[in-house]
Amino acid sequence: MHMQLLYNNKVVIFDRTDFGVSNLNLPAGKCRYNDEAIKEDCTAHSLLYDVDSNTYRPLMVQTDVWCSSGAVIPDGTLVQTGGYLAGDHKIRLFTPLNDDQCDWIELEQSLTIQRWYASDHILPDGNVIIVGGRKAFSYEFFPKDSIENSQNNSVFYFNFLKETTDRKEENNLYPFLYLLPDGNLFVFANQRSVILDYVNNKIVKEFPIIPGEKRSYPATGSSVMLPLRLSAGGADGTPPPSPEVEVLVCGGAKGGAYVKALKGTYVAASKSCGRLKVTDPDPQWVMEDMPMRRVMPDSLLLPTGDVLILNGAGKGTAGWECAVGPVLNPILYIPNEPESSKRFSVLNPTTIPRLYHSAATLLPDGRILVGGSNPHIKYNFSGVTYPTELSLEAFSPPYLDPEFGLIRPSILSIEAPAHYVISYGEEFSVTFTLGLYQADGEFMVTIVAPSFATHSFGMNQRLLELYIVAVQQLSAFAYKHPAVEIEFKHKRVDYVLAVGIVVGFLAEAMIGDIFVEVVEMWLKPAGDASHHHLGVGLRRDGSAEVVLYISVQREEMALESVGRWGGWEGGESSKSPKIPELPIDRD
Repeated sequence: MHMQLLYNNKVVIFDRTDFGVSNLNLPAGKCRYNDEAIKEDCTAHSLLYDVDSNTYRPLMVQTDVWCSSGAVIPDGTLVQTGGYLAGDHKIRLFTPLNDDQCDWIELEQSLTIQRWYASDHILPDGNVIIVGGRKAFSYEFFPKDSIENSQNNSVFYFNFLKETTDRKEENNLYPFLYLLPDGNLFVFANQRSVILDYVNNKIVKEFPIIPGEKRSYPATGSSVMLPLRLSAGGADGTPPPSPEVEVLVCGGAKGGAYVKALKGTYVAASKSCGRLKVTDPDPQWVMEDMPMRRVMPDSLLLPTGDVLILNGAGKGTAGWECAVGPVLNPILYIPNEPESSKRFSVLNPTTIPRLYHSAATLLPDGRILVGGSNPHIKYNFSGVTYPTELSLEAFSPPYLDPEFGLIRPSILSIEAPAHYVISYGEEFSVTFTLGLYQADGEFMVTIVAPSFATHSFGMNQRLLELYIVAVQQLSAFAYKHPAVEIEFKHKRVDYVLAVGIVVGFLAEAMIGDIFVEVVEMWLKPAGDASHHHLGVGLRRDGSAEVVLYISVQREEMALESVGRWGGWEGGESSKSPKIPELPIDRD
């Protein structure tokens, strides 16, 4: 299962093609004749899910996309790379349009070597780096000549990936990648992490080994880079300092667990999370324990700056029939909670196990879309403990509870510079109202880059907390952020903050009349306060999107516990309007 949220509030979803026909037909006249499983396949192995209408339509992939990778480039196009068999060298594009005609395009240009279980990341220039894969100890770029030193070399050897490969198990596939403010790339595989200068093909720093278990596929943990918080520049006009960078890694499995799982012995998964302040002079892992053990978790940055951890199992590893004990309760992790005992909260459970090949992604309305799960080498719907799962669910984090409707803000207006363009270091204002008087408030504004979700890793996932110049209260119920400043890498700034789908801001971010959609504001319980958040879809020429969130903190609304919070809709057992099942193969 692979998922990518697109700028038009649609999610492209796809799965492997070599299991035979699916139960969703392609439009008349469309068939594939190059599949390894059957000579003619006129069924879909990809679809486009429309969140607003709760409908989907079939898409056509040409070759096998199983266990591939992807990234959204500045114009909103999904660049999707690699896969299995005939698809392992392929480069595919999906450009979202507001019609029913857009579909996958497979380029004649190919990757230099096979990329299966690789990771992709968008770069400051809007191009993509593809790192690793099974027996692929290297990285390359799309387009191939996008990096100055790559004109004479289409692929760059990366010995770190070979060094982190465990015999018989690997435990270094789908490496965690994060673009740092200095333009270099943080790479984590197995238990080790480095900073890679990908332009000059050299490691500039290596970090201590994370304690405890293995963390990469098939001993699959999950990871996010915690929010980048911006600060003000100097009074003399000097640029603001580079933000602190901290990486979170949670879950995983012990070395040898995969081999044991293949023989029917399931080892308890990791319970630990590690935090590493990458920008510290002497960075060290700081460890803490989750409320329950987890392998194959999905970790998502929420607009509040918190982390949601969900899906996965309590024993075993990734792989066919390699895990038992599904973990049904999501976990909320509050990174800024000073008391470590209060950072984790257990949320309401799903009723559907989400194991190997499940996925999750954040939607613009604040819900989490969750789908898939197939721990079997073929699709298997009966006679097994954990059947293949076709349904999608939506999880509503605590900030969406209707109890807080009276303090849910509404946007009145957006004020931007001339021509509605936000460039480097410029400001824009948001005026909004509250349904309940707010005597004193602490506000937070964040933007989120949606991720390419597969195998427990959200590639290109990124959240920025913008610097607020000032807040004005216009009346008892109306508030205005007269200046929300955005700083990005440019001639005047020495660090990179946002790329990927947010990279629309890197050149120019349209605001004004392209605010075609105001997404609902929501509230989130966190520690000793509550926040509610407003999302606004930003469009640039019908392409790139970020989501803007405004947070209002109310100290008097402290919550004793968030253990009862969070709600599920969809899935087979839901009484709510059902999110449709994915029409994958039933053979």
